[in-house]
Amino acid sequence: MLSAARIPAASRRPSRGRTPRPVLAVGVAALLVSLLPTASAHPVAAGPSSASAGTDSRVYVTNQQDDTVSVIDAHTHKVIATVPAGTAPEGVAVTKDGRRLYVADSGSARVSVLDTHTYKTVATVPVGKSPTGVALSPDGGSLYVTNGASNTVSVIDTRTQRASATIPVGKSPVNVALSSDGAQAYVANAGSGTLSVIDTRTHKVTRQLPAGQSPVAVAVTKDGKAAYVADEVGRHVLAVATDSGRATTVNVGTGPFDVAIGPDGRYAYSANLGPGNVSVIDTGSKHVSATIALGPPGTDPFNLEVTHDAIYVTNQGASTLAVVDSASRKVVATVTVGSQPYGVAVS
Repeated sequence: MLSAARIPAASRRPSRGRTPRPVLAVGVAALLVSLLPTASAHPVAAGPSSASAGTDSRVYVTNQQDDTVSVIDAHTHKVIATVPAGTAPEGVAVTKDGRRLYVADSGSARVSVLDTHTYKTVATVPVGKSPTGVALSPDGGSLYVTNGASNTVSVIDTRTQRASATIPVGKSPVNVALSSDGAQAYVANAGSGTLSVIDTRTHKVTRQLPAGQSPVAVAVTKDGKAAYVADEVGRHVLAVATDSGRATTVNVGTGPFDVAIGPDGRYAYSANLGPGNVSVIDTGSKHVSATIALGPPGTDPFNLEVTHDAIYVTNQGASTLAVVDSASRKVVATVTVGSQPYGVAVS
């Protein structure tokens, strides 16, 4: 959930139980941007348009303040629909076949399941309080959901659309990622400064790894040997060895809020709230090899998703989605979405 300090009191939602975080200054420019008209005014499209090569490629962005999901054509970078979601939608995941979208509705303690062809909600699944992060298992059979105010992770069976397990973890879990073989789930616990490691077969926590002061996001390398953790308060990303728990610190700047690993595993990417940029981390040397500027302080890069071709970043302060070319590392499009965009997923 968005920290209460991130948004002026007049426009932010009430706190939903997450451990308070230190105040990060929000400039006047960010406040003005947040008050501009947003993509919630877009009409819902009649249906998906065709993309190149006969396939559809969509980008989905949750808009926390608008209670909507923006649907963006990945080829034209245009918003083609704005879809109602639950209260304060945050994390989002899309199935491999692109047919189902899972949205964590933090304000209503549920996960909404959307049909991506009709843009209709086909199921809602009750989970714990303040659900935030979502991650699908590699086989698509299970969805893992962090419940920030319940200190638990819910496991949803995607065949029945029902919660099949509830797992106690650390304090204020924010984000979850699975190993490529699906055997372990790693949970970033912002309130306890740990990573909970879950055996996905038994649904038991097998280890608690130290992970900085306020771990808010986690991504696991394809070989499963390292978990990259965004430590928002500590101003760095930690590369945590999954066997020993030993961590290598990578300094990235103020307020890293999300981390992702590219498809080829060569780079990890950190979205940094304070400076308005994305750090590119060489996973071999564990050093920042490049910095991608997205905007001035107040842009607030929040969550990101990386594909072979692009890096997608939600800018919560600017109410935009930045599209960055993976090869040139240049911003190729800036898409206006809804108010306070949070999560992003790509079909």
